[in-house]
Amino acid sequence: MSAATPIPAYATQAPSRADIDVRSGPLLLEFGTDWCSHCQAAQAPIAEALTAYPDLPRLKIEDGPGRPLGRSFAVKLWPTLVLLQDGQVLGRVVRPRETAEVLDLLRQLPQAPG
Repeated sequence: MSAATPIPAYATQAPSRADIDVRSGPLLLEFGTDWCSHCQAAQAPIAEALTAYPDLPRLKIEDGPGRPLGRSFAVKLWPTLVLLQDGQVLGRVVRPRETAEVLDLLRQLPQAPG
C-alpha cells in the first residue's frame, strides 16, 4: 500500500492583490485554514476536479481576520475558491462538497477541457 500524497498547507504569506491582478493566465485561489473542517473535507473533491486541469496554477492562501487578500475577494466562508483569468475573476465556489461543483467552476476557463 502506497502512502497518500500529502495535502499542501495553506500558505501564511500571501501575494498582494496587485500581484494577483497583473498575473497573466489562469489561476485558482483557495482561501481557508489548515484547521478548518470544511476546508479539510473539500480537499478530495478539489483534488479530483484538478486532475482534469493538471497545469492550472493553484495558490492555497491562509485566510482570517486582518488578511487583506481574502478581504479583497470578499471571502466570508472557508474554503472559498476563486478562479481568475488574467487577473479577472471568472467565478467562485464556496464550501464545495462535490467534485462537480469544482468542475463547474473550472469549466469557466476559456480553454477548459471538454
